Amino acid sequence: MANTFKVKSNTAMPTSAGSWEALYTCPASTTTVCLGLILCNIHTTAITADVQLESNTADTETNANVYLIKDVSIPAGSSLEVLSGSKVVLKETDVINIDCDVSAKIDAALSIMEIT
Repeated sequence: MANTFKVKSNTAMPTSAGSWEALYTCPASTTTVCLGLILCNIHTTAITADVQLESNTADTETNANVYLIKDVSIPAGSSLEVLSGSKVVLKETDVINIDCDVSAKIDAALSIMEIT
């Protein structure tokens, strides 16, 4: 098994307020460990952000789509460390989604380790 450290980033998310935008989708035949997630408010006023784990519910295990954060306020020009000290494991096709109450106002950086 190969372990590969990566960063997945996106600027000015989401393209439409109130709609999930995928930051990362776990590839086929891969397990991913999410090591850290930072959201930065690039707007001139406070925003409200959500992060969702969209789980592979076709699996035989009991999985559901869950919020990692919901309706969290991020002040103008500030960052939020979402996973601070925690890790999230993703299976193939699991997705980390981002949403915000204002379109195109979050920069996001996700540090991961893919196990293939």
